[in-house]
Amino acid sequence: SLHYIGQKASKVLEDSRAMVASLINARPEEIIFTSSGTESDNLAIKGVAYKNKKKGNHIITSAIEHHAVLEPCKRLEKEGYEITYLPVDRTGLINLNELENAITDKTILISIMFANNEIGTIEPIKEIGEIAKSHDVFFHTDAVQAFAKIPLDVQEMNIDLLSASSHKIYGPKGVGMLYIRDGGKGKKGGKYIEPLMEGGGHENKMRPSTENVPGIAGFAKAVEIAKNELHIEAERLTKLRDKIINTITTNIEHCYLNGHRTKRLPNNVNLGFSFIEGESILLSLDAEYI
Repeated sequence: SLHYIGQKASKVLEDSRAMVASLINARPEEIIFTSSGTESDNLAIKGVAYKNKKKGNHIITSAIEHHAVLEPCKRLEKEGYEITYLPVDRTGLINLNELENAITDKTILISIMFANNEIGTIEPIKEIGEIAKSHDVFFHTDAVQAFAKIPLDVQEMNIDLLSASSHKIYGPKGVGMLYIRDGGKGKKGGKYIEPLMEGGGHENKMRPSTENVPGIAGFAKAVEIAKNELHIEAERLTKLRDKIINTITTNIEHCYLNGHRTKRLPNNVNLGFSFIEGESILLSLDAEYI
């Protein structure tokens, strides 16, 4: 259990890094603390793009990524990079064959979210990681929605970079993290990811800026609680999720589920209703104090 009262900042950071790493089967030195999931996404995508430009300028992502991934990709397009936006099926899943066919000798990065922030669909992350590894392409996943909600294993899933955020698991706002395989060290020495800021040597020289130690401590404590309750809470929420989906879709006509029926986050329900505007539904619910 984490206890921070009276500890030095360096010890708090060390313990926090170890706790966060333990949740995803990473090493403490592979965890970089940032200000948010958005910063982590930007560092992963731009950092790999800038450092590996001589190798290639092609990045593959999906059409349903969070803005924290799509906007950096749009910026890179303006800088001469080529971005492939993979479509998804009606349940929100990418097609693995389309992914593999999109890879070229200029592809340097695949960035596919672990689970969608709107419809909750969980992508085939392990299979994506295997494809990326077989083609010697870096694989980043925005796991902000999935982190501490479902089991994540960066080794088993062949993930090179993973973004997460504190406040999504009831930790403090203003704290995020980026897992970087081997701390960013390439197979032939040197770094495969470039920092986006210049300054001191904080966070393994990947993110120069004084760390938000209280926020990081809160993040680690939230991870500890989530880690101890993950499987029990996931099972509880899944039962509640399925009960809500089944009850509403059975008793309300012209109602349909958005996203995959089973490959979805335990805490996500996203429903659509035909023949009525969303604004009308919100106003009606508001009138009922819901």
